[in-house]
Amino acid sequence: MKKAKLIVILIILVLVIIVFLQNTEVVETKVLFATISMSRALLLLLTFGLGFITGLIGSFLLRKSTKPKIQS
Repeated sequence: MKKAKLIVILIILVLVIIVFLQNTEVVETKVLFATISMSRALLLLLTFGLGFITGLIGSFLLRKSTKPKIQS
């Protein structure tokens, strides 16, 4: 089982590296009133990170609000 998990992680890592290597060109991104120039790979990483953090915060807030209250 550990071997299968390691193989899946390595495959995902190789796919991520391929995506990053194919997206190295610089793009301009408008954020509110500012224009930021960065590589597309960095933009993908930032977008993924922000989405991941938002999902974690949302799941913690939902879990906290749905906990049953213990009455004594």
